[in-house]
Amino acid sequence: MLGGERYGKRIPSEREQLVIELVAQGLKNREVAESIGTTEHVVKNYLRVIYDKLGLWNRVELALWYEARRHEGAAHA
Repeated sequence: MLGGERYGKRIPSEREQLVIELVAQGLKNREVAESIGTTEHVVKNYLRVIYDKLGLWNRVELALWYEARRHEGAAHA
């Protein structure tokens, strides 16, 4: 399997991207919920959708995915 084949091709929405950024910073679901003005339950739902869209299994993979995309963007700038 090549590097990019594992991940889904769908792009996260702006709100999902915000959740991804906060999770990648190490915030817990409760802290993410407080930051975006919602409930922990809604954050859990966001994460399920995000994992499905990106073909990921957990927040560690999500943080790694986020960091890889940040570094890709910096390399192209």
